Amino acid sequence: MTKLFDFRKEYTLDNLAENEVTENPIRQFNQWMHQAIAAGFPEPNAMTLATATLDGKPSVRVVLLKEVNDDGFVFFTNYLSRKGRELLANPFAAVVFDWHEMERQVRIEGRVEKLSAEDSDTYFNARPETSKIGAWASPQSKIINSRQELDEMWLQTEQKLLGKPVHRPLHWGGFLVRPTVVEFWQGRPNRLHDRLAYYKTEEGWTLHRLAP
Repeated sequence: MTKLFDFRKEYTLDNLAENEVTENPIRQFNQWMHQAIAAGFPEPNAMTLATATLDGKPSVRVVLLKEVNDDGFVFFTNYLSRKGRELLANPFAAVVFDWHEMERQVRIEGRVEKLSAEDSDTYFNARPETSKIGAWASPQSKIINSRQELDEMWLQTEQKLLGKPVHRPLHWGGFLVRPTVVEFWQGRPNRLHDRLAYYKTEEGWTLHRLAP
């Protein structure tokens, strides 16, 4: 049995006040993302993505954010994967960015929609050739017999596509998370953390402080 009762850290690096953040959470997110990039984190765009089935059974995994725009947050995946199937059936998601070295988190909730085929094509065409082949080769989230079977699927796909332009599979593309809630969390001493949450309304965004 592993006991972690005494495994804790005091957070002292920074604070977060209402008069220090922007009126728009997307702009505030971009500020924090740029700071995480400048800090040299290896994958600051790694985000934990939670989805759920229609009957409320959740699943969670880490994916990579590939774009932030005025509409929201974009990532790409196989639409036939577990997350893809769950999002198509139940188009809502929760996302967390954990920049622990900066004692920061960003939590996002929102409705999810598929990107247009044109936007998915644009990103797919910019991927390395091996990543394009992988999108064709892997039956993502399905049970396979062995690593050898996966390697053989890769080799067969590579040989099949050799010398040909690799177009995007129709079962692969992007999702956009349109945020309805964006919360910024800054660690503080005594577990009295700063939590500022933006809520989407018909008029725009409202900002509220949450108890830690």
